[in-house]
Amino acid sequence: MSSIAERIKQYNSGRLPVYTALKYQLMAENAFRFLRGTCHLFYEDLHHSDALPQYPLSWVCGDLHLENFGTYKGDNRLVYFDLNDFDEGALAPATWELARIVTSIFTGFESLSVKKKEAKEVARMFLDVYSSTLAKGRARYIEPQTAHGIVQLFLEKIRERKQKELIRQRTILRNDKLLLRIDNVRFFPIDKGLKKELAAHFTQWILDNPILQKRYKVLDMAFRIAGTGSLGVKRYVFLIRNNKDPKKHLLIDMKQSLPSSLAPWLNTPQPAWTSESERVVAIQERMQNVSPALLSTTTFQGDSYVLKEMQPTADRIDFLLIRDRAKDITCVVEDMALLTASAQLRSAGRQGAALPDELIAFGKDQHWQQTLLDYAAEYAEQVKKDYQAYFKDYKAGYFTPRPPEGGVLPGR
Repeated sequence: MSSIAERIKQYNSGRLPVYTALKYQLMAENAFRFLRGTCHLFYEDLHHSDALPQYPLSWVCGDLHLENFGTYKGDNRLVYFDLNDFDEGALAPATWELARIVTSIFTGFESLSVKKKEAKEVARMFLDVYSSTLAKGRARYIEPQTAHGIVQLFLEKIRERKQKELIRQRTILRNDKLLLRIDNVRFFPIDKGLKKELAAHFTQWILDNPILQKRYKVLDMAFRIAGTGSLGVKRYVFLIRNNKDPKKHLLIDMKQSLPSSLAPWLNTPQPAWTSESERVVAIQERMQNVSPALLSTTTFQGDSYVLKEMQPTADRIDFLLIRDRAKDITCVVEDMALLTASAQLRSAGRQGAALPDELIAFGKDQHWQQTLLDYAAEYAEQVKKDYQAYFKDYKAGYFTPRPPEGGVLPGR
């Protein structure tokens, strides 16, 4: 086996084996999927390279790549397009966040068969828009009224989608009871004992929530699969019904929070969070313009979780559909750059992060851009080599899980 395989298996050793096996399967699809599933490799390698300046300090989502931007309904019920995954969030050099997203441009575009020259142009454009946004010192946000191009069309489509359409797609009616649709793709079954404990815990969470208390009842729950990097952590979805209007339902996502993969490589002191979920939610609230609906934390069986209204995985820009449309790609990546800079400006000065004036100066002084572009391009080549080594070991069966004792699937 390769050292890459050993590092990956060691990092994922504490996760649920049956769902981690699915993660390994998805990572074998292509180099971009592999990059998405190996955030820990990226930052370990970046730390040891010492290739980039360690400034300015900023709040970062940590795993910034092309698939970690998407739409969601805010707590004001409006639809936004923004950074949307903060599991790896931390206080870190802004250049680390930029290296991650630019590497994803090189790796992701090659997976889409986009020419290297075009990928370099888009990567350069991302950094230019990011820098100019920082230099202006004003955080921006994107909603249907402020969006343009394909992002505007995307947001309009999501805004027009009714909640009942999503509920209809994800549920079935059985014996006059509305239940989640267990398809063993998105939703998996949970054993009866765990289901009973989850129902009791979530019912209490509803009672403690000022928005939902006495208004909603739990109907059903399932294990949820979404994303790539977080596969293998405990994640559940709950179907709840409005007591006054039985035709109204909500889907709530409850996702286990693990330590950030940046943590071992950061020299910067981090806040003393009470839990990993508090870290995730606190960073998300300070970086996003508006928080997702029902964003909160809870602790279940000793593990901390983030809760929020469920957003479909389809609520992301599908680059595969626009890979031959240069104008649309440019529009989307420009927005991503604007949002990245805006998130850092919005959270500036908080608990050790650089002040706005420092970020403005960083945006105006662009001498660091070429070094970062060169590093990202070189690391994208390393990702390809690591992926090839991983794929060889995957095909050889190194990542095939052993059958669980007693045939019981943990977490279900």
